[in-house]
Amino acid sequence: MRVLVAMSGGVDSSMTAALLQDAGHNVTGVHLKLADTPSGLPGKGCCTLDDARDARRVADLLGIDFYVWDLSAAFQERVVEDFVAEYASGRTPNPCIRCNERVKYTALLERATAVGFDALATGHHVRLRHEGGRYVVRRAADRGKDQTYVLYMATQAQLGRTFWPAGEHTKDDLRAMAAERGLVTASKPDSHDICFIPSGDLAGFLRPRLGDRSGPIIGPDGTELGRHDGAYRFTIGQRRGLGISGLGEPHYVTAIDGDTVHVGPREHLAAPVIDAEQVSWVAGEAPSPAELASARLGAQVRYRGQPLACVAELDADGGLRIRFPDEVPDGVAPGQAVVLYRGDEVLGGATITGTHAELPAPALPS
Repeated sequence: MRVLVAMSGGVDSSMTAALLQDAGHNVTGVHLKLADTPSGLPGKGCCTLDDARDARRVADLLGIDFYVWDLSAAFQERVVEDFVAEYASGRTPNPCIRCNERVKYTALLERATAVGFDALATGHHVRLRHEGGRYVVRRAADRGKDQTYVLYMATQAQLGRTFWPAGEHTKDDLRAMAAERGLVTASKPDSHDICFIPSGDLAGFLRPRLGDRSGPIIGPDGTELGRHDGAYRFTIGQRRGLGISGLGEPHYVTAIDGDTVHVGPREHLAAPVIDAEQVSWVAGEAPSPAELASARLGAQVRYRGQPLACVAELDADGGLRIRFPDEVPDGVAPGQAVVLYRGDEVLGGATITGTHAELPAPALPS
């Protein structure tokens, strides 16, 4: 097959290209120019000139064609502007999910297919299987590097044209294999942080884009406890940097309503019920109510979080209501994703719209 490999300049995508070449595929590498990230910031983002050079050096060593595609306009519109708009609305977005959904995976796959490639491969730590006549997305071999959370929106048509070989190996094994091949990326640190905010200064990035967004900080009894200079500086579950004191016990951000920030004690963060919309199912259609009711499900509400046992229900509009009868998550922020798992299989996910309490708690399937 003619396979286009998205090469970020890291070890995972480098070994993805190498493994597919070993398997006999006709491999071409492409590096995506998404954001103008300064060089010389190890571990900050994934879009520097150094990363592009590293990707090209790996492609040269493997003897494969290599290109740089400029998708920065699409990235700015579909990821960065969405990120700013979500914060302006009091939500906490996940730009990595938006990037995969709108640019790095979905849009790139469409473009790869349009120019004649049979499939796209990325360095994501995900295992892909074909079982029972359909494609199934499963947790990576290296659970500590698993990235299924940011790819829950993949469709059956997309999965049929996708390779994720890195997910079959641990990160240590990938580094060892890369070192044996002499790849320059073998010991390169992992990327982290938001690639278009390499400084890590979220408030500094948002302030000039959102302007003066001052407002009150409201306590659990409705009393104004202080003022802030921008609700975008806060996220649900935040404890430090609230700018208020003398409360007698730790307070956390419990809600953001426009420019109003609500705070309260830790128990107010509990989210026994999550509502979510914009649901995407890997199988291509929603499970039946009976299937959902009988399945032993886990819901993950953070990229590096652990799935918690839950009961999931569909509402009349196709949205999700997820309830946690036992261990209850806290600090759940609207705008983030909730992803449903059945064992190590990804069923689907959705965007969180709100949380609330509901009694009595439902029983888990036996």
